[in-house]
This record gives sequence, C-alpha cells and structure tokens, in this order.
Amino acid sequence: MWSSPFITTPTSVSQIMLRVLIALIPGIALYVWYFGAAILVSLALASITALVTEAVMLKLRNRPIKPFLSDNSALITAWLLALSIPALAPWWLVVVGTAFGIVVAKHLYGGLGNNLFNPAMIGYAVLIISFPGHMTHWISPQELASTGLSFAEQLNYIFNGVLPAASALDAYTMATPLDTLKTQLHLGLSVEAIRDMPIFGYLGGKGGEIVAIGFAIGGIYLLLTRVINWVIPSVYLGTLFAIAAIFHLADPTHYVAPLFHLFSGAAILGAFFIYTDPIGSPTTRKGQIIYAAGAALLTFLIRAFGGFPDGVAFAALLMNICVPLIDAYTTPAVFGKKGARK
Repeated sequence: MWSSPFITTPTSVSQIMLRVLIALIPGIALYVWYFGAAILVSLALASITALVTEAVMLKLRNRPIKPFLSDNSALITAWLLALSIPALAPWWLVVVGTAFGIVVAKHLYGGLGNNLFNPAMIGYAVLIISFPGHMTHWISPQELASTGLSFAEQLNYIFNGVLPAASALDAYTMATPLDTLKTQLHLGLSVEAIRDMPIFGYLGGKGGEIVAIGFAIGGIYLLLTRVINWVIPSVYLGTLFAIAAIFHLADPTHYVAPLFHLFSGAAILGAFFIYTDPIGSPTTRKGQIIYAAGAALLTFLIRAFGGFPDGVAFAALLMNICVPLIDAYTTPAVFGKKGARK
C-alpha cells in the first residue's frame, strides 16, 4: 500500500546535473589512482573554460547569467570532454575543445534544450580531427611506465610543453589499447598475440578496465536515482556485446572478444553518461532502443573498420542527427488525430 505524499516536487535541472557529476567521481578517482593526478588539471581547466564561456555567451544573448550558470550543464560538458582526451594534453587543447563545444554546439543552437549535438562530443571530434598528434599521447598506467613524472612535472608539461632532463614523452605515454589493437592487427599479428602485450589486462587495457568499472558504478547510481532509465545503457552494451561476439566467433584471430569492447575506450562512459543525454536522445521507448542499437553498431564498425581507434563520440554525433527522424516515426499519434490507433 502506497503512503503519502502522492504529489512530489519535480527534480530541478541543477539537481539532475549535480547527480551526474557525482556519478562521475568513482571513475575519476580510479583514473587518478592508476594514471596520476594530471586528469584533475584537465578537469579544472575545462570547468573554468566552460563556466567563463557560458557566462560570456549568456551575456551576449541577453540571458540571465546566474540561473543558467548554476544549472551545472556546462560542467557536465567540461568533465565529459576532459575525460575523453589525454590527461597530458596541452592546456590550450582543453580550452579550445571546451569553448567550441559550449559556443558552437550549445549556444549557437539556442542553448540548453535546443542543441542537436552533444557539446562534449562535438568538442572531442573537433580536437581529434584538427590535432590528431596531441590526442595520441595517453599516460601509461603507473605499473607499466618506464619512468614517472611528479605532479609538478606534469603541470610543467601541460602548460609549458617542457619535459624533465633525460626524459622522453614515450617513456611515460602510450597509445590506447584500442589503437594498439588496430595497429598490430594491420601489421599481421593475431588477437591472441596482441592480447599478450603488457598493456592489456583481463578485460581491456590495464588500468582502463578498472576506470570503466568506476564509471559503471556511477551509472548504476544514476539508474537507482532515476536520473536515467535502463533502456539506452542496456541496449547499447548488449548490442555492442552481441555484434562483437558474432565477429569474434566468426574469426577469433582478427576480432577481439566482446568483453574487450565493453571495457575498453569510452564504451561504459558512453552508455551511461553520453548516449543518455535527454536532449540528444529519443523520447520514446522504441526510439531509444533504435538509437542505442544504432550507436552500438556504429561504435563497433568504426573500431573494427574505421580510421579512428574508438567510435563512441562519432557514433553519438551520427545518432544525434537521426533523433528527429527516429522520434517522428516512433511517437504514436495523438488520440483523436488522423492516423491515431482505434
């Protein structure tokens, strides 16, 4: 038997966004544990840039600054972008990507609620296309790096591009596991031989698989607090697993096991934090299933056959384009209108 109160106060946008930020913390904490504190610098830079850029755009559009600045949506864009690019990226790379996402992908479309594309993924796409060299130097897990950098040395590299004496960038950075897998496959190695390399763990890349679990914990928190529903994450991860399993069973020497796809790259982050964006995803249950399945298919195709190691961001943007069409064909007709079900 249900008890009162039966009428509740709706959750505000700022509360929802705050819960999303809280949900990202377990993954960020594990990121710092395995890869060092440089990611905190990127998060801080992105956050400051997002808030300043948001305020400037609101002022130019003659909109009230405080209500929109305090809704935490700009911080979501900042954090997702910072987590999608290398932690040792130059400071200006973080600033450019974040500012582009806020200005072009958000405010030029009319602001929060009107943007067609996910601003963080637009920023990521611009950076990886425009500055591919800077987007390939990912920090090695501390247990694999042949040399380490102190936090002060990391700061010096981020802001000045200066490495300590007798140190080389390749000594403490590496390609991502997805990039390594794709490169080695093109060189003729089998999946089994590639997976024996020290950068790979049980499920994905060493360290990265644990960070993915942290984001999954945050995703479960979002499900339990009803910030998101189960449809998009479960359909996306389930479809990605199924497609990868089919290819792996057909040719295990060339296609990696499906769990690798789930715990590598940004698959978990995308499933719970990117594809579930209420603005860029369909409104109907059937539409969400189509959207998530399409994103999973595109993610796998880009990873397996495309020119980029990960396909999560591009899959999100391509499916964002399809959302109006998906909604148009999956939204039931209003009762009483022509074509409504009898």
